[in-house]
Amino acid sequence: MAEPTLPRDIVLLVDDSPEALGFLTDALEQSGFSVLIATSGAAALNIVERITPDLILLDAVMPSMDGFETCRRLKANAGIAQIPVVFMTGLTETEHVVHALESGGVDYLTKPINVDELRARIRVHLRNARSAQSARVALDAAGRHLLAVKGNGAIHWSTPQATRLINAATGSDDGLDLASKHIAAFMLERERLGPARDNIVSISNGGQAALQFAFLGTIGPDEYLFRLTATNQRADDEILRQHFSLTQRESEVLLWLAKGKSNRDIGEILGLSARTVNKHLEQIYVKLGVENRASAAVRAAHVLHEA
Repeated sequence: MAEPTLPRDIVLLVDDSPEALGFLTDALEQSGFSVLIATSGAAALNIVERITPDLILLDAVMPSMDGFETCRRLKANAGIAQIPVVFMTGLTETEHVVHALESGGVDYLTKPINVDELRARIRVHLRNARSAQSARVALDAAGRHLLAVKGNGAIHWSTPQATRLINAATGSDDGLDLASKHIAAFMLERERLGPARDNIVSISNGGQAALQFAFLGTIGPDEYLFRLTATNQRADDEILRQHFSLTQRESEVLLWLAKGKSNRDIGEILGLSARTVNKHLEQIYVKLGVENRASAAVRAAHVLHEA
């Protein structure tokens, strides 16, 4: 029985030169990569909307939209922002190298391209990208409420739990945009005041602090890590837990139930399966002496109102 063939890594090659495209396509395919071709920045942006490559090789000098602008637009798309972009160009001045890196590139190759060097750099960046992705997957699986931003406050990545918590606490499906604005102001203030700056960012909802973002530190070039907590949730959790003699998890489930969240929403926010949420609700109903979620929500809301 033949061993299953491993899927090939996909490289998106962006260059307006037919000669360069032909040469690089042959070299990459002989090295075991699947190659997608785009002859312009606009074409590259269209391709990544349909197919997600593992790495992008991008010519810096192209008509209409150059490689630097193409890279900025690629990095503005949260779904593909983590794909490593390697620039290729005949420009060798330091300012061009800096421009490429500031645009979001991870590396810079000077034409004419040395195939052995190209192959080695691609494999290094693919390995690094996979390591970063594995770390994020681990964070997701652990239910960590973490997100990373760039120096201008733009969201670099966010674990699903953090995104759901932000949206739930702000009552918006665009909570990340709101968070980005607050964090951008924090980053500007931090640059001005330095270490003396308070490392907490708060977002209010209805006049009360709903979320806190604690700055944890720098984890990469232009990448800053924050941990999220729902400030009012923690206090309300404690009130419900003590009043009804609930466990920590039961009080969390009841709190979100009182906020009008469905079982599915509660599961996603807390990182629980639907079955586990139902099990907690069964115990909550017994402890509250009620028979359904509506009655439980009413009792919880009354206790929180009186607190």
